[in-house]
Amino acid sequence: MFLRKRNGPRTVTLPDGRILTLADLPDVSARWVASRKAAVAEAVEYGLLERDEAIEKYGLSGEELDSWVAAIRRHGRDALKVTQIQNFRQL
Repeated sequence: MFLRKRNGPRTVTLPDGRILTLADLPDVSARWVASRKAAVAEAVEYGLLERDEAIEKYGLSGEELDSWVAAIRRHGRDALKVTQIQNFRQL
């Protein structure tokens, strides 16, 4: 197995003790579900992936990525679930 040279960490430990690696990030063609959004948002939040790198790689807008990060900060991973949006919507 070959690993590309990369600046920055290959793994980060999240506050809940989970370890997030580059291999845990979703494929660029994957359908967006809450767990994949959370993986990208946490990777950006904890320094595994640069914000600009995530925006370019996944074709996101800065506002979209920022909203995912903010939702996780305020309400946890469940805030990204489509069925829970109304419960966590900001007024």
